Amino acid sequence: MKVLITGSGGQLGGALQRTAPTDADITAIDVEDVDLTDHAMLRARLAVEAPDIILNAAAYTAVDKAESDEELARAINADAVGVMAEAMAQTGGKLVHISTDFVFDGQSSRAYRPDDQRAPISAYGRTKAAGEDHLGDMDLLLRTAWVYEAGGANFVRTMIRLMNERDELGIVADQIGAPTWATQLARTIWSLVEKEAVGTFHYSDAGVASWYDFAVAIAEEAHELGLVAAIPAIKPIATADYPTPAARPAFSLLDCSKTHETLGVSPVHWRTNLRAMLEEEKGLG
Repeated sequence: MKVLITGSGGQLGGALQRTAPTDADITAIDVEDVDLTDHAMLRARLAVEAPDIILNAAAYTAVDKAESDEELARAINADAVGVMAEAMAQTGGKLVHISTDFVFDGQSSRAYRPDDQRAPISAYGRTKAAGEDHLGDMDLLLRTAWVYEAGGANFVRTMIRLMNERDELGIVADQIGAPTWATQLARTIWSLVEKEAVGTFHYSDAGVASWYDFAVAIAEEAHELGLVAAIPAIKPIATADYPTPAARPAFSLLDCSKTHETLGVSPVHWRTNLRAMLEEEKGLG
């Protein structure tokens, strides 16, 4: 099984490489190898690599910056996906594309199912939705949310830094979702590939949290491991108190039951995976 991983330098790209099955012949590329906005270059590289499967973990993820740079975000999040999907359709390969909760508007009263109507409210969400539209019938789309990994640039590590610098933090409490450990996400992707799954799936870790809840858990777990010297005062604030250029979904919980049933696995709570990530983070020194 010849596999091409894009976005190899990112949190998920790294996790996919670390959790790859032994029979996978991996080629991993990032922005320094191929400019995804140069579609001729991308086509040429795909022709040279001739993968059986592309795991597309590459994306323009600067949510706020995308509001003023939607053209660049679309070139990476949508147009490049079209090039990959076309290449796989021509060779009979499979594109596994990673998307996001941002394709939804956050107005649901229940967890979003894979077949729910999309209604993105940001440039980032619009470009990711457009990318999804390029996938063929034999491709695999997996949406996720709130991803973090040891050593990466993410909410967890930002919180640890701030908790060691400040006595008080205000964290948004009216955006609801579920954190996702990239290692667990990567394992799930490989399992779906092994099952030859096609169509649309969702994966995030089990449970529900606001960013405030997540921050409190990070403080408690990180303090216990010695990553945070003293737990600061953590106060809940409203989204309106922390304005950003891009609108965020107020509710982005994903219904992952289809994924669990397909793989025959029980869900793992986000706090369990947070603890595992923090133990890895401590090991990194």
